[in-house]
Amino acid sequence: MITEERHRRIGELLRHREHVTVDELITECGASGATIRRDLDVLERHGVLRRVHGGARSLVLRGGNPEYRQRELEDHAVKVRIAARVASLLEDRGHVWLDSGTTATEVARQLRHREMTLMPMSLRAVNALADGGPAAGRRPELLLPGGSLTVGELSFRGPMTESNIRSLRFDTAVLTPCALNLRDGLLAHDLDDAAVKRAGLESAGRVIVACSGTKWDASAVALVASLDAVDVLVTDKHLSPEELAQIAQHSVEVVIA
Repeated sequence: MITEERHRRIGELLRHREHVTVDELITECGASGATIRRDLDVLERHGVLRRVHGGARSLVLRGGNPEYRQRELEDHAVKVRIAARVASLLEDRGHVWLDSGTTATEVARQLRHREMTLMPMSLRAVNALADGGPAAGRRPELLLPGGSLTVGELSFRGPMTESNIRSLRFDTAVLTPCALNLRDGLLAHDLDDAAVKRAGLESAGRVIVACSGTKWDASAVALVASLDAVDVLVTDKHLSPEELAQIAQHSVEVVIA
């Protein structure tokens, strides 16, 4: 396994297990003990795990909101597929509001050579859009919302962010909820994030929601909006006929990635 694959595998294991040993990871990843120990040191610095003698412990097993780096390791291939489908739904020369989070960062990577105007809600997305420098060719025009930056997430929050979003009108808002269910709709982990998401979707003519299957029926406390606010839902989840019928009642188009 290459380094990125090992890190993802370690993160996946600690999503479901309280503790893993170095010896178990040597077998799981096909790497040396020295390599695994270096991996654990790196992942600890990024808030993915806690190093203990002979291995590592999970930080998120009991249902806490995982750190950005932990989420970045999880379901990466799924997020890339969802991001590609979202990008295919956006027209060049449009004005797009882009949410924060790991899926939104993947969407930003898909859009970094497109001709459009983007307002991204995180510096991680800004960096993804700027990757490659001036020699990389065509780039979107970026509008930054200002406001406060959250630690770790590097996402914009607060009254200034919300006010600047609401002062503009976007063709499309790309929203990445922390959780989604058919009863409540779109949810976030905290009120500040929910307020920013709500400002984005209320300032756009069309709302695209990008939501991996792991976020369906997940735990989150802050309501963003009902499914009535959504135009297109992009997901990898295999929906039952009953679920599709419920979604159709909200006039939402479903795109399976």
